[in-house]
Amino acid sequence: MLQSLASNSCVRLIQSHKSTWYFVSLVLGYLLYLIFGAVVFSSVELPYEDLLRQDLRAMKKQFLLENECLTEERLERFLKKALDASNYGVSILNNASANWNWDFTSALFFASTVLSTTGYGHTAPLSDGGKAFCIIYSVIGIPFTLLFLTAVVQRIMVFSTRRPIMYIHTRWGLSKPLVAIVHAIVLGIVSVSCFFLIPAAIFSALEENWNFLESFYFCFISLSTIGLGDYVPGEAANQRFRELYKVGITLYLILGLIVMLVVLETFCELQQLKQLRKMFYLKKEKPQDRLAILEHDHLSFTTVSNRAAAHSEEKTQPFVGVPTLSSPNDDPMIQ
Repeated sequence: MLQSLASNSCVRLIQSHKSTWYFVSLVLGYLLYLIFGAVVFSSVELPYEDLLRQDLRAMKKQFLLENECLTEERLERFLKKALDASNYGVSILNNASANWNWDFTSALFFASTVLSTTGYGHTAPLSDGGKAFCIIYSVIGIPFTLLFLTAVVQRIMVFSTRRPIMYIHTRWGLSKPLVAIVHAIVLGIVSVSCFFLIPAAIFSALEENWNFLESFYFCFISLSTIGLGDYVPGEAANQRFRELYKVGITLYLILGLIVMLVVLETFCELQQLKQLRKMFYLKKEKPQDRLAILEHDHLSFTTVSNRAAAHSEEKTQPFVGVPTLSSPNDDPMIQ
C-alpha cells in the first residue's frame, strides 16, 4: 500500500513538473554533446599538432646549425614579432607585401564580418583609435544589423514560405503541415545548392590552394557566423581583380546570411518543431493582476448573489407583527 502511494506521488510529481524534467534532460544532453565534440576534436587534431610541433623544432634546429652567427634568443625575438604582426594580418613575406589590409574593399569586407558577427580574425585594428571605433561601431551596428535582417527576413518569408504554402493548401486541398514539411525540405535543398555547393565550386576554381572540401568548409563556417579565419578568400599574392573579388564576397556573405535565416525561420514554423520546443518551455502562468481581477469579480458576484437571495426571502415571508385593533380607540393615531 505504501509502495503504491509512493509510486503514485512520484508519478504525479513528474507529471506536474514535466517541462522542468525535459529542460534538465536538454541541459544534460547539451553538456554531453559538448564533451563528445571535445573528445572527437582532441583525438583527431592532437596528432597533427604534435607532428607540426616536431617539424617546426627540427626546422628551427637545422636553421640555427646552418647559421651559427645567429643566436636562438635573437631568432625567438624575430619570430615572435613576425607572428604578432601576422596575427594582425601583416605578413613579412615578399609575395604578400603587395596586399594591403586596410584599403577600402578590405575595410568593407572587415566591416561586414564585424556587423554579421562572423569575425574571421585575420585582420584586426592596429591603433588604439581603431580599436575604440570598432567597439562603438559594433555596439551600434550589431543591433542595427539584427533589425535589418529581421525586417528583410520577415518580408521574404511572406513570399517564399507563407503564401506558397497557403496557395498549395487551398488550391489542391493538401494537408497544410505536409505541405509545410515538403516546402521546407525543398527550400533547404535549393539554398544548400545555391549558397554552398555552387559557391564552393567557384571558390575552389578561384583560390589556387583550396580544394572543394576546403571551399565548402569556408562557406559553412562563414554563413553559420562561426568565422574561424583559417580560410579567407582573396588573400593570395597573385589574386586578380582583388578589389572586385572582395566586394563580391561581401555581398555573398550578406545574401547568404539572409537566406540561412529564412531557411531557419521556415523550419521553426513547422508544427512538429513548435511542439518540440514547447516541451522545454515553462507554462505561461496567469498574471497577478489578472488573478486579482478574477478574485474581485468572484467576490462581487458572490455578494450580489447573497443580496438577491436575501431579497427574495423577504418577499416570500408573510407580513407579521401588525397589531390587531379591537376598537378604534386602540389606534395610537386617534389617541
